[in-house]
Amino acid sequence: MLNLNKGEVLKKSIDSWNPGKTRQWQEDGIDFVMGKREGYYVYDMQGKELMNLHLNGGTFNLGHRNPEIIQTLKEAMDEFDIGNHHFPAIGRAKLADSLARSTPNSVKYSIFASGGSEAIDAAIKCARYATKRKKVVSIQNGYHGHSGLAVSLGHVRYSGPFLSQGEPGLFIQVPFNDPDAMEKALNQEDVACVVLETVPATYGFPMPAQDYLNTVKKLCEKYGSLYIADEVQTGLMRSGKLWGIEHYGVEADILVTAKGLSGGIYPIAATVVSERAGGWMNEDGLAHISTFGGAELGCVVADKVLEISQRPDVVKNVNYVSRYLRSGLEQIKQRYPDYFVGIRQLGVIMGLEFREQDAAKDVMRALYNNGVWAIYSMLDTKVLQFKPGLLLDKPYCDELLERCEKSIKEASRKPAFSY
Repeated sequence: MLNLNKGEVLKKSIDSWNPGKTRQWQEDGIDFVMGKREGYYVYDMQGKELMNLHLNGGTFNLGHRNPEIIQTLKEAMDEFDIGNHHFPAIGRAKLADSLARSTPNSVKYSIFASGGSEAIDAAIKCARYATKRKKVVSIQNGYHGHSGLAVSLGHVRYSGPFLSQGEPGLFIQVPFNDPDAMEKALNQEDVACVVLETVPATYGFPMPAQDYLNTVKKLCEKYGSLYIADEVQTGLMRSGKLWGIEHYGVEADILVTAKGLSGGIYPIAATVVSERAGGWMNEDGLAHISTFGGAELGCVVADKVLEISQRPDVVKNVNYVSRYLRSGLEQIKQRYPDYFVGIRQLGVIMGLEFREQDAAKDVMRALYNNGVWAIYSMLDTKVLQFKPGLLLDKPYCDELLERCEKSIKEASRKPAFSY
């Protein structure tokens, strides 16, 4: 469409976009520039087909270029554009109402953003407003985005290069699944909020102990802190329930959703807050502004995403896909028990664990060569992020499992790829 060949795209990407990222993928053996994309397949500009098991963290839950979502956007464009963030709007009002009805009873008001990082920033601001405290607790090796406050919550890999670790003492990180460490961080009653991904994706999908998240919520209540559920990657039916925290009986004070809310078509995110955390809106509704947050076109798309994601047949399919793929992966694991050592799973939120650090990089490369795109976890390179879509069918799953077994077999028998 833009009359560039693959070589020209790569050159311009190095010259004018991101030279380090462009070169790194080439060095890792991933020679890919996305061209056509449809459903759960993406294609290199030169035609190589990949089954997409990365989905940009769930952005493409409903597939690339989902026809219903595209049609919804086309119809909305007959009447709307981005709109004006200062005024009430049809799309914003409808989406906010849908979110209020589909999130826990503990949250009420929606604050819209253009992406998850911005939405996390808004969540922290609301917690600080409500508690009149500044300290924020997150987990070690976590990740919540790259913007001003969000980046300070995560691993130093992301905050360090930009001197954004946060003011000393204000951003506290504790080990995951360690309630004693969490209580120690909170017991001075000076923490505004705890921010937790229900399943920490970039950390390699360690699963929360069954009582951990509920214990953290009780500790927040005991010491006067708010609980922020980062559902950017675990929400919108990926866990088999609309929100991952539903599995653990937690009603958050603030819930953040993004990525898949866009339908892969129009960027939008939402921070859904309790009456207490959103009280500033009754005092000064202009205190927080986002020009593109809650763009009317995006709101119409997101409302359709919520509707599709909650359809009974979609819920049934997610549960079928999660069971079917788990069964197939378990059989593969039994055939390569010394290499493929674990499966971390909540619905279609999955991490495949291999024997040693960097093994997931080798599996990623083998999968790529065999027509599957799934990326290793950046903060635990023995774990492969394995993210099936919500609408997969049995033939796709069968083909995927066949390619996975072939790739794992190849990776387990070849010398480690040099990185």
